[in-house]
Amino acid sequence: MAWIEKLHATYEACKGREPPGAALLMPISHTQQQAHIEIAIDGQGDFKSAKIVQKEETVIPATEESAGRVGTKPPPHPLCDKVQYCASDYHQHGGTKPPFFKEYEALLFSWCNSNFRHPKAEAVLAYVRKGKVVADLVKEKLLHVGADGKLLTEWPGEDAPDIFRLLTAKEGKRDQGDAFIRWQVWLPNDPNTAVWTDAALQEAWIGFDAASKETKGLCMVTGESGAALALSHPKRIRHAGDGAKLVSANDDQGYTFRGRFTDKDGQQACGVGYAITQKAHSALRWLISRQAYRSGDQVIVSWAVAGKPIPDPFKDTLALILGSNKDAQPEDDAKAGLAGDAGQAFALRLKQAMRGYRANLDPTDDIVVMGLDSATPGRMAITYYRELKGSEFLDRIERWHEQYAWTQDFGKNTKFVGAPAPRDIAEAAYGTRLDDKLRKATVERLLPCIIDGQAVPFDLVLSIARRAANRVGLDHWEWEKCLGIACALFRGYSKSQEKEYQMALEEERTTRDYLYGRLLALADSIEGYSLKQAGENRDTTAARLMQRFADRPFSTWRNIELALTPYKSRLRASEKGAGFLWKREKLLDEIQCRFQSDDFTSDRALSGEFLLGYHCQRATLLRGAEPAADDDQPITE
Repeated sequence: MAWIEKLHATYEACKGREPPGAALLMPISHTQQQAHIEIAIDGQGDFKSAKIVQKEETVIPATEESAGRVGTKPPPHPLCDKVQYCASDYHQHGGTKPPFFKEYEALLFSWCNSNFRHPKAEAVLAYVRKGKVVADLVKEKLLHVGADGKLLTEWPGEDAPDIFRLLTAKEGKRDQGDAFIRWQVWLPNDPNTAVWTDAALQEAWIGFDAASKETKGLCMVTGESGAALALSHPKRIRHAGDGAKLVSANDDQGYTFRGRFTDKDGQQACGVGYAITQKAHSALRWLISRQAYRSGDQVIVSWAVAGKPIPDPFKDTLALILGSNKDAQPEDDAKAGLAGDAGQAFALRLKQAMRGYRANLDPTDDIVVMGLDSATPGRMAITYYRELKGSEFLDRIERWHEQYAWTQDFGKNTKFVGAPAPRDIAEAAYGTRLDDKLRKATVERLLPCIIDGQAVPFDLVLSIARRAANRVGLDHWEWEKCLGIACALFRGYSKSQEKEYQMALEEERTTRDYLYGRLLALADSIEGYSLKQAGENRDTTAARLMQRFADRPFSTWRNIELALTPYKSRLRASEKGAGFLWKREKLLDEIQCRFQSDDFTSDRALSGEFLLGYHCQRATLLRGAEPAADDDQPITE
């Protein structure tokens, strides 16, 4: 019940205080539907006009049963509904679906005959009782009939009218009775003619619906005794066509109770107030539409119960910095990475961004992170749920972005220092063509790493490192992106194992894997520079053998070093190349001398650490720390 309680509190905190330009929280006893046709009438129920609307989301009054209606006899909505509900002449025009006009009229009449009546609802009742809804729409050429006067299910020509494009085909046919109608009612001295935006009409329906509730009991969320209990809970949580429910409806047929309960009212198990569940689901729907991470049916949403802005756990550091400070220039961090002080510049930028969030969020504010997914069209499950305080949440987000930070290259205009997004990590580990199930599973595995501070799974670190080593198997842009993510994850995982790495070149580090990575970067630089001087644009030997080098470094290094011989000879033949080569060979000798005992001659596989050495050494060479700045410009594919 904790999630319902937090969502209800969110609704109460945010209703009427939604951010400018954002969608509004839906009132209780209402649901959303995609409207196809809009009919305008006057206060006496006389037809004025009608038009097609392009599947616009419309907030409509709904009963507890109609909001989640399914089956062969779906109950009607009280005001706006499909043609087969609103039109008594639907069958006269050849409608093939069961008619529900009597049920629709009875519900609307009960509302209009109560103390909660509203003139717009009375005008709609007066109009539908005239039995001309389909006839008027045919006259306006919004619905279409054949020569026999029956509604068409197929359009004989090529240019089908709007209604046939908007309706979903079933077995190749489209029943025009599925067209959903919303109303415009023209009343004197009332400029708001749309029933779906009329607050007074909404309040009138809410009052009538609440007065009609018969099942009373203890609400386990609020502790209120004698509250109207919900017998059915809303659907359409993730999108308008979502039929999955978080709380299943209580039917009294089949195997629902399995001998555990004797009634469907929920009081024997756990009762939830009708208004409470309506507000909670409305808040969840609103939050998902605004700020959720989505991957197919998977939805993960984080929010502050008080409605204050918080950082999105599923964004990379670039989005975090821009989201907090619109004047930030994250590309400066990438430049700082080439200048050797990426860690310091990044730390300052990150702390500045987090200060922006801390200024708006109190340390004791409640934060909720909630994951949803569904295995079937009708059932949804909470796959992840955490409640944190504001200070704790921000500390964990900051720790994630700090611990897994590295220089990232996501393309020409997207270079920054920071942590990658979970979606990018999944694609780096398994390729951009990974299926939805694997992507969702990977993101779910990363969620505790971000929110709970757990270490990234080592198999994920290993998978990304191996893909980064397979340089020839990836496009250049994809390899650069994968390399940055691999370095970020290996550095972050190592920190969780109490092993620190800097984002700049550590010249004093003498570990075998790190030194071998530096050697590979130097070999790549020498051959790449020689190829550029000769005007050749192809992969270097170091690039082609990078995967093999990661598996068998010593034996592969002999092949790479021998392959450098003709390029060294070419460089020695030119004055500029000779100076460049002298500096590179000097650095090669220095690195080889740093190997301890038999580390250099060992042919055991390298860990992801060699990628850190390679990346840092390459960055140092790019900025011209050893040769002149214009001497070292590697080949770009």
